[in-house]
Amino acid sequence: MKKPVVDYGKLRLSNVTAPEYRHLLLLSGWVWYLAMYFVTENLIPAERCHVIHSPVDDLIPFNEYFVTAYVSWYFFLIGSLLYFMLYDIKSFVRAEKLILGMQIIAGIVYLVWPSIQLLRPETFERNNFCTWLLGQIYSFDTPTGVCPSLHVGYTLAVLSAWLLRKGSGIPVKVLFAVWSFLICISVCFLKQHSFTDVWAALLMYMFLEILLFAVPGGYMRGQVRGLGKGSVGG
Repeated sequence: MKKPVVDYGKLRLSNVTAPEYRHLLLLSGWVWYLAMYFVTENLIPAERCHVIHSPVDDLIPFNEYFVTAYVSWYFFLIGSLLYFMLYDIKSFVRAEKLILGMQIIAGIVYLVWPSIQLLRPETFERNNFCTWLLGQIYSFDTPTGVCPSLHVGYTLAVLSAWLLRKGSGIPVKVLFAVWSFLICISVCFLKQHSFTDVWAALLMYMFLEILLFAVPGGYMRGQVRGLGKGSVGG
């Protein structure tokens, strides 16, 4: 089995800021995300939300079979971050920097300009495992706080890390690109998001990509180097 580049067995609260572990501090953004998710799902009434709709939504048919791609996002996200955390700290930092930026931007947008989409079908034409699974998702995930789509945003953040990773071959990069594409379009076919939410997520990703990694002498680019210092990227 491939040996992790960092010995996490020695990780303690007292040394989490040490050079070999401080990249884990980026995970603290998930605390903000969960708090924001609770507020937008439970404390913001639907009447306050702006309805999101695009003419493209009317051209995209509902298809419950895309739920397999939609649910695979959890394996895509968690699996990729875990792999990077164990074997490629630089890729982990890149993906998590983008994710953290998205959490901050989207969280503020959701609170200041709450959104809702009204695209979900009232009933399913077919009864099968996919419609059952989607019904479960509908039951705990309200159609509020949708623009921009973090489902899409996080996917783009992780995909960028895979595409720029030197240790990954072309077949792996193609696999993750196709997987990411299916995840991103699944949100529209399942009526979980409007097409507007998708392109808004793309714009958010592009903005953060430029801000964090393309601006000459940018603060965040320096921080990426600092967080990855002393760790080996695979």
